[in-house]
Amino acid sequence: MLLDDQLAMLATGRSQSLFTSDLAMHGQRLAAQIRDARTLVIGGAGSVGSATISSLLRFEPAAVHVVDQNENGLAELIRHLRSRPEGLSTRDFQTFPVDFGSPWMDRLLDEQRPYDYVLNFAAIKHVRSEKDSSSILQMLDTNVLKPARLLRSFAIRGCPRNYFCVSTDKAANPVNLMGASKRLMEHVVFSGEAAPDLRTCFTSARFANVAFSDGSLLHGFQQRLMRRQPLAVPRNTRRYFVSMEEAGQICLLAALAADHGHTLIPQLDPSTDLKELATVAQGFLECHKLEPCEYEDEQAARVSVAKELARGRYPMLLTPLDTSGEKPYEEFAAEGEVVAEAGFPHLRAIPYLPTSPGAVRHILQELERLAADTSIAITKADIVRLVATAVTNLQHIETGKTLDGRM
Repeated sequence: MLLDDQLAMLATGRSQSLFTSDLAMHGQRLAAQIRDARTLVIGGAGSVGSATISSLLRFEPAAVHVVDQNENGLAELIRHLRSRPEGLSTRDFQTFPVDFGSPWMDRLLDEQRPYDYVLNFAAIKHVRSEKDSSSILQMLDTNVLKPARLLRSFAIRGCPRNYFCVSTDKAANPVNLMGASKRLMEHVVFSGEAAPDLRTCFTSARFANVAFSDGSLLHGFQQRLMRRQPLAVPRNTRRYFVSMEEAGQICLLAALAADHGHTLIPQLDPSTDLKELATVAQGFLECHKLEPCEYEDEQAARVSVAKELARGRYPMLLTPLDTSGEKPYEEFAAEGEVVAEAGFPHLRAIPYLPTSPGAVRHILQELERLAADTSIAITKADIVRLVATAVTNLQHIETGKTLDGRM
């Protein structure tokens, strides 16, 4: 089994975090802010949330409370933190298997003393989840409507000093509804239309694919190899990667050291940091002492595993990049956005670029109406048009093919 640092280097090409100097530069500030502070982490059982919690705990916070519906993920988070050489010494570390958009979240906030910092990682983050209207509405509920409700709840119960929400590179010039939903989430947070009376420091971060994070294509490589199933990789597709450690560091710095209304992005070089997915897959197999064997037919790849393994080889299915919402390239800043220096060696900042006044409020009202009356008919095309009223640069790509139709 490959270790985490070996997997990270395989995807990123870096033997240590790119953001070590960024953390060192702001270490004293972070220590002063975090020590004796109370932090609430929503969606903290996921890969990026867990990595951010690990970075946060280095600074000895007074309390860290983690909310996530993934009960198994919360159990593994506790096991991991307590099993580390340094253990878990935070005086008040608690986990809650609660839906952050439910009435029980309000009850939790009523029962707890106010939080200094709130970090929100809860998201439906796969493009494959936008194949039908019900799934898309669930995505918008998680990525847009529930964050708006949470902000209103804080406006009533007391504002945290800082509120951070993680975004995605797919929010820049989005071609899919997942990316557009995260751009809409940025509008919800930064515009003030969801909770006009909430006065706090709002920040966000966009970054690349998190190598071997749960549910990612590279994590799928591990699952396929364990189950003796072929690897599947889109052809001629290059992606930026950050390690899970790097993702956590970006989020911590964005949450506590970025200026209000700014989204942090990593400074990556396309000439060296864009990685061909097929090359990463080949390297993954080679690290397991296996020779990649390319296939183009799915059935042939599925039945060839035992035969190829007997020869020290492993099938790798190459597929076209032709499913709905798939972007052939990655970018962190959208058209019209400005990338500025932000006092970090390897991070840059994008000041918030507003949408039309009232657009966010209109979409939130429509989503609440659809949630209240499920008999209202709505199609995927209707949802695209609705979201585009606020995310005006949405260029949804519909091909009629989805990732669920692929290995």
